[in-house]
Amino acid sequence: MAKRKLVDYRAKRDFSKTAEPSGADVVTPSRALRFVVQKHAASHLHYDFRLEMDSVFKSWAVAKGPSVDAAVRRLAAEVEDHPLDYGDFEGTIPKGQYGGGTVMLWDRGFWQPDGDARALYAKGDLKFVLAGEKMKGGWVLVRMKNDKYKRKLPNWLLIKHHDEFEEPGSPDALLELDHSVASGRSMDDIAAGKGASPNRSCARCTSNAMRYGIPIAPMPPIRSGGRKRQAGAKPSSSCHRSCRRCYANWSIGRPKGPIGCMK
Repeated sequence: MAKRKLVDYRAKRDFSKTAEPSGADVVTPSRALRFVVQKHAASHLHYDFRLEMDSVFKSWAVAKGPSVDAAVRRLAAEVEDHPLDYGDFEGTIPKGQYGGGTVMLWDRGFWQPDGDARALYAKGDLKFVLAGEKMKGGWVLVRMKNDKYKRKLPNWLLIKHHDEFEEPGSPDALLELDHSVASGRSMDDIAAGKGASPNRSCARCTSNAMRYGIPIAPMPPIRSGGRKRQAGAKPSSSCHRSCRRCYANWSIGRPKGPIGCMK
């Protein structure tokens, strides 16, 4: 099903020229639904807001970025579905390619719909809770009726709910946190290829989700044949390099290293 949903995504891109993922790789299921926000300096600066749904990222381009003032609604133009491994992408799309420009992993975490996600999306009134590093609490995407723009895909409004994370009078408060949550880099550093590569692990994602009431699936079982360390035994060199991150990597669906070394 995901392959059919990615037809438009793939048709717009030449993967021999762009480092964006094609969606061909199998992505290990995460322990909760993921969301990602990518700051994108294309022809016009915007923030790509993505919610995991039906094995893809449903995606919206938010022109002015998310507002934490419930009175300030932000236009969110729905765009083509993206593959789940796009949630790890940070870098520069070459000029001349679709969406050419610098992309920053501005926020990420888990989300929970207020009901059945498919039904809420179909209705055009998608209420949800976010547990990200920047975006938190209740939000809603409302599909616009009588949209004057007449786009192939509809326009929506992204609106903050009234809760402890709302900041009345300061709609752009979160936008001041202008760094990558995966590498700590600025847009200029990413464009210049400077600094650390983005880290796929997200130890805070799971703790944030649990703090804000988003259910987290149990840890996956150890693979058959995996070595089980005895208490106090020193891990192998390969296990030692990955063991510190295996829990976090599982939390976003990216296992690295031997699974049998999990504590």
